[in-house]
Amino acid sequence: MSVTQASAEASVEAPVHTSSTRRVLAASLAGTAIEYYDFFIYSTAASLVLGPLFFPAASPTAQLFSAYASFAVAFLARPVGAALFGHFGDRIGRKSTLVAALMTMGVSTVLIGLLPGYAHIGWLAPALLCILRFGQGLGLGGEWGGAALLAVENAPAGWRGRFGIFPQLGIPVGLIAANGVFLIMGLQLTPDQFKAWGWRAPFILSALLVALGLWVRLKLTETPAFQAALAKGPPPSAPLGELVRRHFAPLLAGGVAVIGVFAIFYLATAFTLGYGVSALHYDRQALLGVQLSAFVLMGLGMLIAGWWCDKASPRVVMMAGYVALFVTGLLLPRLMIEGSLLRFGGFMALTLFLMGFISGPLGALLPSLFPTRVRYTGSSIAFTAGGILGGGVAPMAATALAAEGGLFPVSLYFSGAALLSFLALLMIGRPETRDLD
Repeated sequence: MSVTQASAEASVEAPVHTSSTRRVLAASLAGTAIEYYDFFIYSTAASLVLGPLFFPAASPTAQLFSAYASFAVAFLARPVGAALFGHFGDRIGRKSTLVAALMTMGVSTVLIGLLPGYAHIGWLAPALLCILRFGQGLGLGGEWGGAALLAVENAPAGWRGRFGIFPQLGIPVGLIAANGVFLIMGLQLTPDQFKAWGWRAPFILSALLVALGLWVRLKLTETPAFQAALAKGPPPSAPLGELVRRHFAPLLAGGVAVIGVFAIFYLATAFTLGYGVSALHYDRQALLGVQLSAFVLMGLGMLIAGWWCDKASPRVVMMAGYVALFVTGLLLPRLMIEGSLLRFGGFMALTLFLMGFISGPLGALLPSLFPTRVRYTGSSIAFTAGGILGGGVAPMAATALAAEGGLFPVSLYFSGAALLSFLALLMIGRPETRDLD
């Protein structure tokens, strides 16, 4: 019997519900939830208030477009964060790198909540906003890959899919928290109070969540896979260089497979919220309530997907999800209509539920594409590169398409992203058999 086989058999027998396992999964979920809370309160604020507050007076559409442009800055920062934190994650370890990523994200978010607007400091306001937004993207670029590795590199055999969904479950948890805070603020404050100072509270409150996340993560130890890799030899001196030279094909395919996740998600959240309020004249609070319910369905979809991944494979589950979303995208013009909140909300609910089947498996799929030596860097860059190409431009592109041709070209954009990533998954083949140890 080989060492690998013996390790696999031992891990099958390993207890899943130990205190150390619960701590690992809690840290994986909590950290990602905090990061995405920070990230998505900006998305919500960009859709609702940031345009008039931080950009010169112009038409409402131009200000919304500018706010979305600042939203995209973080996607440009994500690969930088992936390379930076990936370098240290593959060289010195997952734990300390994850702590640094969380701090970078948290400090940037709190400072956004304290930043004066354009009326007070002029052009410095949008400039500083973009810098802090870059800091958010930098931290998130290093967060996801480490959180995914923390889960799957501690997973017993046959449990990788279910462990891998925990960093992804942090996404709807963070979204529910972000939208819930905005919903409460909107209900308790007048529109003028919300625009004057209420929108800042969710950013400042993230300081408490960051402190909680640090407390959880500082109690962790390194993953068995990373410890085993160090025992075999020194870490790579330049993980990014080794990744590009030796693993460029899976890096490219993995990045393209992620494009649809980000594009469809931000079309179903940021664009849908902004378009529903500005063009279809729905009440902002009503849409936030609908979106909050849809995020619960997204979490349910992830739970189902995690179980399915261990029965089939992450690749198969994602391919099925993309097929369903391709069809859903074609229905967009018939569902996102004025005067029928039920149909509008049904589209958001269906899309985000299906999002669980393309987003949940990522935590298991991407790490399986790369060996331990460059796994942090490879997983992070594939994830963040797909974010730039998919999510960074999606709200702006959809807003421009809708302004010129209505919702039909937006539906083609939606379904085209699903098709592109489906084809990339066909190229990947079957990486799920890679031994993560």
